[in-house]
Amino acid sequence: MDQSISFLHVKELLYLLGIILSAGMLSGYIAKILKLPDVVFLLFAGIILGVNGLNLIDVKVNSTLNQLILIFGSCYILFDGGASVRIQVIKKVWPTLLLISTLGVLITAFVAGIAAQFFIGLPFIVALLLGAVIASTDPATLIPVFKQTKVPAKIAQLVISESAFNDAMAAILAMTLFSLAINESALNLSLSFMGLLQQSVVGIIAGGILGYISVSIISHEKYGFLREYAPLVTLMTVASAFLAADNFHASGFMAVFIFGIVLGNKDLFGFKTNNKEQEKLDDFILTTSLIMRIFIFILLGSQVDFSLLNKYFWPALGVVLVFMFIARPMTVFLCALPNRKANWKLKELILMCWARETGVIPGALASMLVGLNAPHADIIAAVTFMAIIITITVQTLTTGWLVKKLKF
Repeated sequence: MDQSISFLHVKELLYLLGIILSAGMLSGYIAKILKLPDVVFLLFAGIILGVNGLNLIDVKVNSTLNQLILIFGSCYILFDGGASVRIQVIKKVWPTLLLISTLGVLITAFVAGIAAQFFIGLPFIVALLLGAVIASTDPATLIPVFKQTKVPAKIAQLVISESAFNDAMAAILAMTLFSLAINESALNLSLSFMGLLQQSVVGIIAGGILGYISVSIISHEKYGFLREYAPLVTLMTVASAFLAADNFHASGFMAVFIFGIVLGNKDLFGFKTNNKEQEKLDDFILTTSLIMRIFIFILLGSQVDFSLLNKYFWPALGVVLVFMFIARPMTVFLCALPNRKANWKLKELILMCWARETGVIPGALASMLVGLNAPHADIIAAVTFMAIIITITVQTLTTGWLVKKLKF
């Protein structure tokens, strides 16, 4: 009996999901044995299974499936990052955190953008867009590294909180610069800054309101009628917060991040959840975030254009080296030194300069730009991929050595 086209598509999709999840589990198992973050193994799995390898995964960057996974996956990972932030911890280092998560992203993006213009010859706006894409750090990579390495709590808490905050900031900046790039309009700093501020503020408001409502219906003593459906409520709210903010021309990424903060600190708002329900919710968020990370990085690896990467290898390497050894130290020292009360020591600042990896959100943003046909998006994706590989492999493997060398 002949099978319908739609049924064949369903079989292909189920086959694809099975391949990706199986590769993700194997990659995670290998990473656990080697005591390394799983992101780099997911990337290599994508390369092996993609069109440049076994050709088992062939998802076009501009396909609906790819964009759905990247957008919702990025949102959920940002939500998870927000949920891991503790307001009580932030209070201790908030001036440094505020500067490094906002001004720091701008400094990193600007320095990396100048390097991209110098080494690759990209137009200024596009070069800044590339800088914005790779500007954020990766909580999904940093957290397991800090668990396996005796990094001082003061630094670990700051860098993890920074990685959660600057994902949203970098995403907003990247989308703002993308709008300028496709409109081919002159760069108006004041208008761009006001647009960035508006997107952030409205996104914060949307995320705060929807987050409070969601926490109320799953944790309020009297009105928590959906307490048993807390995992489903988080999924619904992540999607709703992103769409609500986006409909008001604000940052959906900031909205889902703020929702995560509200949920993760719900006790400060007078809400309580019993241990059993909290464990169920935590397990659901952890598992869902892992699945999103698997899909994003395996798809990213499968879509790498090696001919382009080879063509721009040395210029891209130059950008990444400037990014690691100039942009990051400038960001750390300019944003941390003004906070005299934190009493930062030189060895703490050095470790902060090195303990940063590029990961989930930059990879997702780069693929999104390719799908949206952004100017020079293929070059942006190539440089982003190189930044991910180099920072994750080099910095992750040497963080423990640096901690011992600095004698913490």
